Amino acid sequence: MPFLTAPRMTIIYKIVSAPEWRAAEAEGVFRGAAIDLADGYIHFSAAEQVAETAARHFAGKSDLLLVSIDAGKLGDALKWEASRGGALFPHLYAPLSFDAVTRVARLPLRPDGRHDFTGLL
Repeated sequence: MPFLTAPRMTIIYKIVSAPEWRAAEAEGVFRGAAIDLADGYIHFSAAEQVAETAARHFAGKSDLLLVSIDAGKLGDALKWEASRGGALFPHLYAPLSFDAVTRVARLPLRPDGRHDFTGLL
């Protein structure tokens, strides 16, 4: 019998302020941050994109969380679309259900103002 492996889970990431996430937890669903609501979808990043996303959009900001999401649980509402430099970024055209969340971790700020992803990806 051939050796079979389970399909690898694709994890995508959302950087969000702790107060926004806590409000979503109280509501029972994450509808997105202000930029997401304005754009009509929730912005996510793949592992190789998230540090640049943090540097571009969250530089020097503390009180952030890195939310890890199992992309496979988001269904057809998740679209990979061209964005920064033509790279494909994951966008969710629906609220984020907490059953797709695999981890929520504090995203620490280093003394140089950049975020420290050590052990988070």
